[in-house]
Amino acid sequence: MNKSHPYLIVDALQYNNWSESVFKQMNYGGVSAVHATICFHEDFQEMVKNVICWNRFFDKYSNLIFQGFSSDDILKAQEEGRTAIFFGFQNCSPIEDDIGLVEICYRLGVRLMQLSYNNQSLLATGCYENDDLGITRMGRQVIKEMNRLGIVIDMSHSASRSTLEAIQISDRPIAITHANPSFWYDAKRNKSNDLLISLGKSGGMLGFSMYPYHLKNKSECSLEEFCGMIAKTADLIGVGSIGIGSDLCQNQPDNIVEWMRNGTWSLEKDFGEGSKEMSGFPLQPNWFKSNLDFINIKGGLSKIGFNEKEVELIMGLNWFKFFEKSFGKEEK
Repeated sequence: MNKSHPYLIVDALQYNNWSESVFKQMNYGGVSAVHATICFHEDFQEMVKNVICWNRFFDKYSNLIFQGFSSDDILKAQEEGRTAIFFGFQNCSPIEDDIGLVEICYRLGVRLMQLSYNNQSLLATGCYENDDLGITRMGRQVIKEMNRLGIVIDMSHSASRSTLEAIQISDRPIAITHANPSFWYDAKRNKSNDLLISLGKSGGMLGFSMYPYHLKNKSECSLEEFCGMIAKTADLIGVGSIGIGSDLCQNQPDNIVEWMRNGTWSLEKDFGEGSKEMSGFPLQPNWFKSNLDFINIKGGLSKIGFNEKEVELIMGLNWFKFFEKSFGKEEK
């Protein structure tokens, strides 16, 4: 076990400009597991190219990272002082219109998939659409297949009705890996009390996002405000249903966030939650700029009144337990 970080740190969403420097920060920050986005708008073939890039990272930086497939890999990473990288999609585009590709993605190591990314997909409605049609016919079949295989259903960018229906339809608890409660800040992706209560009652998980456009006071949000929001959410749905999903996009150029928002589907520029003057990546709050800064969150949670066991749950143990139930331990 990494003696300087005796507790698990699990981050349920990052999309950095991946490099040796970022992997070292994960190592020094004691981050045992990261859900890394390998798809926004890519089709299956384009997604496979991203897997190839990651395979090269795993080979070149094997002293720092390795691919995670099961909950056992989180413990292995903690023990060895490395970081387990779990593949996830922020969109369902790699499965195209072929449900058979869901199992192929699982075999490639994909363990989480959003059913929609802001827009209407073949599976569900995104949070930027005016009309939320809920889970589609194909979506119900894909949820069933994801349940069978052990791929986590992620509704972070989905609209409310679709998210509630996913909770009801899925035989396994779902996740909202990177969003915040709308009672604290009313961004399109942040979630209502009713939705969060349903998520908690079903055994699902919420990962709190540090992406500034979803924070109260954006980049100026204080650590105390952020941890206070976590405390209120714990009161609402229980401390066992919450964790961190930082949505960290470290070292990414502004053209990447434009591609994230626009993909290839639009001729118009989508500025997301920001104005035209804030169209690129916003500055991270000064207490969370990289994987070195999880220690600040731990301290903030303790200062706001969480006890040591509760801090341990929020920082990573809750996600470990959720992943253990979602895609299990490695079969021997």
